[in-house]
Amino acid sequence: DDQIERERASQRLPGGCCALAAIYLMGKFYVANAGDSRAIIIRNGEIIPMSREFTPETERQRLQFLAFLRPELLGKEFTHLEFPRRIQPKELGKKMLYRDQNMNGWAYKKIQEDDLKFPLIYGEGKKARVMATIGVTRGLGDHDLKVFSSNIHIKPFLSCFPEVRVYDLTQYEHCPDDVLVLGTDGLWDVTNDKEVAGVVMEVLTSYEPNDPCRYTMVAQELVVRSRGVLKERGWRLANDRLGSGDDISVFVIPLGGPGNYT
Repeated sequence: DDQIERERASQRLPGGCCALAAIYLMGKFYVANAGDSRAIIIRNGEIIPMSREFTPETERQRLQFLAFLRPELLGKEFTHLEFPRRIQPKELGKKMLYRDQNMNGWAYKKIQEDDLKFPLIYGEGKKARVMATIGVTRGLGDHDLKVFSSNIHIKPFLSCFPEVRVYDLTQYEHCPDDVLVLGTDGLWDVTNDKEVAGVVMEVLTSYEPNDPCRYTMVAQELVVRSRGVLKERGWRLANDRLGSGDDISVFVIPLGGPGNYT
């Protein structure tokens, strides 16, 4: 992240990206995630999550706590408190549910002038945004990202530090159908873990266990199914839902070889 910041001036490359990495070392897989990509292991049909997405909703308390400690980062335009909906000026003096950086549940407070500011975190699910700008809270870069039509920098709220999960391959017997799947959010936006596992098993069983291209074909099929088919109303999935409009990158990594079959 520091290197990206140093190089942005010479190469004029603004913007940023998420990062998902898997390293195999001494019998263990280390999976590091910073962003909203996702990794799962499929072992004997069982789904084992190897990452979690970092979004304004999943990191709400971290973001609110930073804003609480450093209110100057909010530029007098945002509040670190969260409310069930946007407050209207006519509601000053009334009571409304809220929560702060220390709260998992909700409590009532009397609405004051400061509460009329735009929430630091606004929206739900995929529509949640930090300062109405970005929907991912960890990744690399974005050093120049600002709130629209303002001089408020968002980078202080974005973390480049990944969460690392470890999987010990020596603890289990793995067959050629056991795999690690890495995918960007373009895959997971429209395809859940169970559906991915279904595609993995469907494609793998149509190839011989010693055919190395079987894993590439799984990745290709996951990309194609998540993109959908171009129709008059845009890209559509098999169930006629919208296909993914984001980038779709998929890696499928085998955990066992042909000799591991029992």
